[in-house]
Amino acid sequence: MLKRTSLYEEHVKLGGRIVDFGGWELPVQYTGVMDEHIACRTTAGLFDVSHMGEVHVEGAASEAFVNYLVTNDAAKLAINQALYTEMCNHQGGIVDDLLVYRRAKDRYFLVINASNTDKDFAHMLQIEKEFRQANPQASDLRISNESSNYTQIAIQGPLAEKITQKLTKVPLSSVKYYWFTEGALLGGIPAIIARTGYTGEDGFELYIPWNKGPEVWRALLEAGTPLGLKPVGLGARDTLRLEMKFPLYGHELSEQTNPFAAGVGWVVKLDKGDFVGKAAIIQGKQKGLPQQLVGLKLLDKGVPRQGYSVFSEDGKTQLGAITSGTLAPSLNQAIGIAYVAKNQAAIGTRLTVDIRGKKLAAEVIPTPFYKRPY
Repeated sequence: MLKRTSLYEEHVKLGGRIVDFGGWELPVQYTGVMDEHIACRTTAGLFDVSHMGEVHVEGAASEAFVNYLVTNDAAKLAINQALYTEMCNHQGGIVDDLLVYRRAKDRYFLVINASNTDKDFAHMLQIEKEFRQANPQASDLRISNESSNYTQIAIQGPLAEKITQKLTKVPLSSVKYYWFTEGALLGGIPAIIARTGYTGEDGFELYIPWNKGPEVWRALLEAGTPLGLKPVGLGARDTLRLEMKFPLYGHELSEQTNPFAAGVGWVVKLDKGDFVGKAAIIQGKQKGLPQQLVGLKLLDKGVPRQGYSVFSEDGKTQLGAITSGTLAPSLNQAIGIAYVAKNQAAIGTRLTVDIRGKKLAAEVIPTPFYKRPY
């Protein structure tokens, strides 16, 4: 049985084309990927991301536990601040990437990828067991999977603040990037209102009670449609994140991936004390990682897709493979992300991509591919 978010009927009413996405029935598009992508870049886009997982971590030992669980330094978070991080296994591979929100001195809110929710929570419970054995004083540590209790709605784009402000008295202009507030929507619906997102645009991710999702979704559409707000499906969500070179689990990230190879070494804080996978990550970095994740633009006509092989400029030596690729709507340029041999990862390096038997010219270019003008 496929799962449905609280917004399923809203997607059907809006004409969303429903697909199976990791066991969830979700809209891949409404009016079209290009149309929805451009709306998010120029006005605003509305996303149902309720399939994501939410985990509560509470208790006096919560800070120490979360800091041991993830690679980034959760202890440095102020109350109402968020961070992006990786969660690794003891071999130094990435179990998942996630957001960590600090709600109080001893309360954290973790947001994990939808397809990984069960696996991630099982991993957390195993790490909790290890943590308790090493820290017997952590008796009040509590970890709970609260995913079924939340609807998560993202509103992204240059007009996101203006539209969302119509639903709340909380002054959103004072919420900084990667910070959040807790307040009411529509006069009484409790919400975590976070200035985070997965598109490269300004905007918010709203965490509200599961059964209040349709009411908030409709209110946002009513407030935003006259300003150009459009609902956005999975297709444009992927092209938006790809233009930013934001990694996606199962594409750029896996349990065999060292964070430094994936270009997310900036969230690995080796000076913060011990954490899961630290020794293996350091060992991999010191040995020298054979591949590096790079951004490519195609110089010939074609579109790179996941799994396409990447070769040297002369087409003779295979260097790696495309992990994600598309024709970028904001740039009108075919782009891709690929793991390639580290000695071929420098900006300006010419490569070739095998697309259905044809070796097409490509070049390693700086990322993110897109930078917002405002």
